[in-house]
Amino acid sequence: MSAQLVEEGRLAFDRQAWGDAYRTLSAADRDVGLDADDLERLAVVAHLTGRNEAGHAARERAIQAHVDAGRPERAARCAFWLGMQLSRRGEPARGGGWLARAERLVADRPDAVEHGYLLVPRALGANDSADPETAAGLFGRILDHAQRAGDPDLDAIGRLGLGQALLHLSRPDEGLALLDEAILAVRSGAVSPIPAGIIYCGAIDTCQRIADLQRAAEWTASLGRWCDEHPDLVPFRGQCLIHRSQVLQVQGRWPAAMSAAVDACRRLADPPIDPAVGAAHYQQAELHRLRGALGQAEEAYQEASRWGRSPQPGLALLRLAQGRPDAASASLRRVLEEPQDPPERVHLLAASVVALLAEDRLEDAGAAAREAVELAGGVGSPLLAATADQALGTVLVEEGRAGEALPVLRGAWRQWEELGAPYETACVRVLLGRACRAMGDEDGFLLELDAARTVFQQLGAVTDLRSVESLLARSSPSGSAPSGTGRAGTGRAGSAPSGTGRAGTGRAGTGRAGAGMAHAGGLSDRELEVLRLVADGRSNREVAEALVISEHTVARHLQNIFAKLGVDSRTAAASWGFQHGVL
Repeated sequence: MSAQLVEEGRLAFDRQAWGDAYRTLSAADRDVGLDADDLERLAVVAHLTGRNEAGHAARERAIQAHVDAGRPERAARCAFWLGMQLSRRGEPARGGGWLARAERLVADRPDAVEHGYLLVPRALGANDSADPETAAGLFGRILDHAQRAGDPDLDAIGRLGLGQALLHLSRPDEGLALLDEAILAVRSGAVSPIPAGIIYCGAIDTCQRIADLQRAAEWTASLGRWCDEHPDLVPFRGQCLIHRSQVLQVQGRWPAAMSAAVDACRRLADPPIDPAVGAAHYQQAELHRLRGALGQAEEAYQEASRWGRSPQPGLALLRLAQGRPDAASASLRRVLEEPQDPPERVHLLAASVVALLAEDRLEDAGAAAREAVELAGGVGSPLLAATADQALGTVLVEEGRAGEALPVLRGAWRQWEELGAPYETACVRVLLGRACRAMGDEDGFLLELDAARTVFQQLGAVTDLRSVESLLARSSPSGSAPSGTGRAGTGRAGSAPSGTGRAGTGRAGTGRAGAGMAHAGGLSDRELEVLRLVADGRSNREVAEALVISEHTVARHLQNIFAKLGVDSRTAAASWGFQHGVL
């Protein structure tokens, strides 16, 4: 009976029925025990079905069984995987001990392919430490070991790592070609299941980082099918859902994106909790922010940070939506002083442009936008190029250089269109409308904003929709452009596509008004004027110029408005005004 169970377990393993394989092999192990090879199989299926402690125990026994059988190379391979899994699960000391033992087991066998595997932790560390040149050299040596031994698992791992290092070195064509080869090996079935899942997730993470949406979408769909074909699979499924949510967000399918992010949180939070749960919370926060659920977004960003995922640039964009540009600028300034790879820095710079403009720091915003354009050009990603051009176009509009802004924004619009990103496309159309108005083209202004409004309505982008409707509502009935152009435009920042929340508004000329009768909420005529201009997106300085008063007086009016309405931000005050029909 025991021999039959072992044979059934092996057959289940070969057909990748991992739940069945675990049940039969563990039953056989309890009955008569398993040999080293079958203990390895048991360890693999335990890991794939989420039984990590059982898997670790089986690997430890397999290591000793291989040693007892005089097979130190096989023992070293088992010790490598055990050390890597323990290190990833937050036990670096225990994991490092097993990696050290693996080194010792093959110390007197210089030609063993396991030396290639044992270079992987060092190579990954170099990539993580922003030392891509060292990483590239190590992954090159890993590939040499793999090719000499004909080891498809190590070969695919080496190609993935070398490709990532080359992308860090701004060699996108070579880097992406290596990622393509690694994924091809996985799809062909040449790679065993645990490294296959690692390679899928690593390649998709990289494509999200460099904003290669086409590959990210294609490989996410492939990983999803792989997960669906194995209903017992536990690891990789949560990461797959995060990637799926990110792709759906770009495509404008926000409800489906939120569903995938929530499901990812649920799966990754099941004990033992996967550190990737932080990325799932961040993804939820981004979607909440885009749809105007600012309180829920704040909570989700906090959860992401709690699990080790940086909440930036999303949290800074949330602060902007809450009317706190000083907090947004301070956070982004601090983050930008730290080292980042070019794609991440482009997103941070794009968000910084929005924050700096909210503080009327045009010169600093221009410098940030131009740095973003330069960095995006070195990466070769259409999404990053669109992000950087959008930031530059926003600055040019704010500087009153609408004629220069139009071709830059048209280029960004075309790239977002080709990427199938409706939200970002609509945000650029708001900016195009502002540029048209600045050049006296009121029809162009109205057409662009009407198109953007339709998209925002369809997506449920509440904050952007309110801003656009405010602009349109305050347009002159005669069709002539009101004085000034106001601020508009939302953009994008973050590992995943997301808007920057600078949805803007036009300026309407206002004459001086007395401090006469009170309006809803107890607002005076002057306070109502200030509220209308603030709702249009104007800074304190712009309000002061429009009403011919000092910035200090504007600040005092805002304090009075906040006190009367019981709110604590410009955004909340504007929202109150819309709800009560005074705007």
